[in-house]
Amino acid sequence: MIRTPLRPLARILEARAKGENPDAIERENLRIRHEEMRDRARVRAEGRLLVLGVMFFCAFSVVGARMGMLAASEPTEPRAQASGASIIASRADITDRHGRVLATNMSTHSLYAHPNQMIEPERAAEALAAIFPDLDAGKLTRQLTDPKRKFLWVKRKISPEQMQMVHDIGEPGLLFGPREMRLYPNGALAAHILGGASFGREGVHSAEVIGTAGIEKFYDAELRDPAREGAPLALSLDLTVQAASERVLDAGMKIMNAKGAASVLMDVRTGEVISIVSLPDFDPNDRPRPPTEGNPSDSPLFNRAVQGVYELGSTYKIFAAAQAIDLGLVNADTVIDTAPPMKVGGHRIGEFRNKNYGALSVEKIIVKSSNRGTGKMALAIGPGRQQAFLRALGQLDATPLEIVEAKGGAPLYPKRWTDLSAVTISYGHGLSTSPLHLAAGYAAIANGGYSVKPTILRQTGPQLGERVMSQRAADAARVMLRKVVTEGTASFGEVPGYHVGGKTGTADKPRERGGGYYNDKVIATFASIFPAHDPRYVLIVTLDEPVETSGTKVRRTAGWTAVPVAAEMITRIAPLLDVRPDFRPARLERVVNASD
Repeated sequence: MIRTPLRPLARILEARAKGENPDAIERENLRIRHEEMRDRARVRAEGRLLVLGVMFFCAFSVVGARMGMLAASEPTEPRAQASGASIIASRADITDRHGRVLATNMSTHSLYAHPNQMIEPERAAEALAAIFPDLDAGKLTRQLTDPKRKFLWVKRKISPEQMQMVHDIGEPGLLFGPREMRLYPNGALAAHILGGASFGREGVHSAEVIGTAGIEKFYDAELRDPAREGAPLALSLDLTVQAASERVLDAGMKIMNAKGAASVLMDVRTGEVISIVSLPDFDPNDRPRPPTEGNPSDSPLFNRAVQGVYELGSTYKIFAAAQAIDLGLVNADTVIDTAPPMKVGGHRIGEFRNKNYGALSVEKIIVKSSNRGTGKMALAIGPGRQQAFLRALGQLDATPLEIVEAKGGAPLYPKRWTDLSAVTISYGHGLSTSPLHLAAGYAAIANGGYSVKPTILRQTGPQLGERVMSQRAADAARVMLRKVVTEGTASFGEVPGYHVGGKTGTADKPRERGGGYYNDKVIATFASIFPAHDPRYVLIVTLDEPVETSGTKVRRTAGWTAVPVAAEMITRIAPLLDVRPDFRPARLERVVNASD
């Protein structure tokens, strides 16, 4: 900055020449300098006051806005911040193959108490017992009046209506915490697959939702993984098909007076389970406690389609025929003598109701369901090759279905696989498997000879495994299964337009104690494929202890019990699966008395 001198030489000389006082010039310049300094100081002070004023205005604006937000918000209890791992409460949805929600989350509240802050704990206890009938008023009173108790969980989750009623009690020691609970909007639908969820680690202001059974537990970590960013887990189930299957099977179970039932519908090329039903069932929104005594299979939590391993009877005969054809030992027209007697390992091999079918072709052995004919094919195959074939079909290991209960459905088979074992297993005795195992085995026949792994997850295309039988053997087996419906023991299984093929199986139920079998209790099964000429789906229907009483005598065989239920199910679900009926002129088939 250039400063003007107080006594500029030019002006001083000029003033002296004019006889003026040079000091007046200095005083004038000094005055001007002081005025300039004063003006600059004033401007600087005014600027600082303006900035300070703006800052105070902004600060008070923020405080005022925050106070307004607090005044308009719901009042909440103050809480202390504590260090530690946060509880992850969010959980991804589960949907069916079309994106329809099977499991989701819902915001609710928990109810807890600080007894030392309560004014009238006795009155509060009585009021709470009236709102929540499962609470004991006396016990709650003792807990709320205990001087040593500082905290008490009252209810882990409550409805908005219950929350309002607790509010109306007016007790300051009753407090609410936010919760995110698992909701199954379809109730009991697909309950055994979904399983259920409950609270894990809990805090006052959040709780961890963890899977307790089914796919919820199998994929618990994935469903809680924040990296998924809320992406739903898509299952292979079809919600509408599942609902129709459950309704039909439930009605069939009641009509046939069965104590339980199961069904499995599987895509033969992908292994996708489109529907899977186990009855009786439960509501995962209110999952019952596991039984502590008695037979676990009597509990509604027991998944008969996956955990239930049964001797599935004559449904296994088609495997013996398919393997024998594949090995070149027989063809569909090879004649085998099924006349008695037949003894293996000192044991007599009989037929249903001691029938004598005489000489039968392989095709007729399957159509008429001959034990001796199937047993002789099994002897020709040999125990070693039979065991290897069944293992390749997935019949000797637990299924890989993505629910935790699947590992508990491991098949039961003899440690020593003798000739007698080979014979009895060929017609479905001596080997206990689940309906899901049977579905996987029939899928291999239906898709042309490839193994498939059952899955509950949606697939994007065919998931065929290794080849386990030739196309020729699979085609021959499909023709036999079709003739079982048109000419054999499953005549009630025909559904016009859908060309159903399948095999019946009726197995005596083993006694829980003492060994042996019941004379009046059976497991009735119908394993079907449709359409038989170009199979897309396998359907297994199993009834536990069915009794058909519409006629003059009691009937328990699968042809009279499981087959009609399966036929009704196919009638209902085939249109939902976009399987178009194929009506072609054909002669009316004679209805055959259904036996095995």
